[in-house]
Amino acid sequence: MVGATAGATMTGARGVAPAATVRQGYVLRTATAEDVGGARAVMLDTVYHDLRSGYVPRWHADIIDLEDAYLRPERCTLLVVRYGDEVVATGAVRDRGPQAPPNPRWIADRFPSGSTAQLCRIYVRPEHRRHGLARLLVRELGAFAANAGGYTSLYLHTDPAVPGAEPFWRSMAHEVCDERTLPGGGQGIIHFELPLPAPAGA
Repeated sequence: MVGATAGATMTGARGVAPAATVRQGYVLRTATAEDVGGARAVMLDTVYHDLRSGYVPRWHADIIDLEDAYLRPERCTLLVVRYGDEVVATGAVRDRGPQAPPNPRWIADRFPSGSTAQLCRIYVRPEHRRHGLARLLVRELGAFAANAGGYTSLYLHTDPAVPGAEPFWRSMAHEVCDERTLPGGGQGIIHFELPLPAPAGA
């Protein structure tokens, strides 16, 4: 295990060190096959209990096949935070921008697949929130995207109906479009862009 103090950037192969102690008892690492079941459980619990959408194949197919979605592609990644033997938080980068439909065409054009690193599945179990885990995941995912090569934008969207989601992202990212202001309210989500960090050593 590679140790790191809280607040340290843990860059390494594929953007993040294999494992690092980031808070008392918490370990952040790039996901491996042994983390997949726990990561999937965190994600499914979130879509059922926080997002209240349940599993919708067209939105959540990546959750079922995390290996093909995040572990195998070189420019994608899945990070997990473990507490003891349990995965308690997740975060991922995918190399696909927002699609139109259902997103507005101009959003899809601004964040094309290939050059857009999309942050997704940044979920923390309720009993482990308020420990800075989500913010740490965002920082490490940004570092991964910066070092992966070929990305020019760091994009995400969030559902403001989820408690705490909107103020969290507004504290870190720039709003691109709040669909609630569109005719008919759109999907009710907010699109954000984050600054893409400089690559390590730049």
